[in-house]
Amino acid sequence: MDCCGPLCCTTLAGDEADVMAARLKALSDPTRLRLFNLIANADEACACDLTEPLGVSQPTVSHHLKALTEAGLVRREQRGKWVFYSADRAALAELSTFLDPAAAPV
Repeated sequence: MDCCGPLCCTTLAGDEADVMAARLKALSDPTRLRLFNLIANADEACACDLTEPLGVSQPTVSHHLKALTEAGLVRREQRGKWVFYSADRAALAELSTFLDPAAAPV
């Protein structure tokens, strides 16, 4: 007699798991999580405006922004000498669906 019913969902493919693991790893740092939260709640944010809310130096912000960009969580746009960041909404939707498959749009 089986104790449980079969699982309802398919598992992530290897490459999908790699991408999701990289995103979760990037968000596992408290400073990066706060930084991503600031960017995701704004339409876009200039890197120059992100040091004060976090209370960290510009090189530290740049380091964390690079990690978020490499993980595919934020997009980077150079405008002259300024760099603007925005949340990658598709990556955010994929992350949301991964964390709560029942909430996925039908």
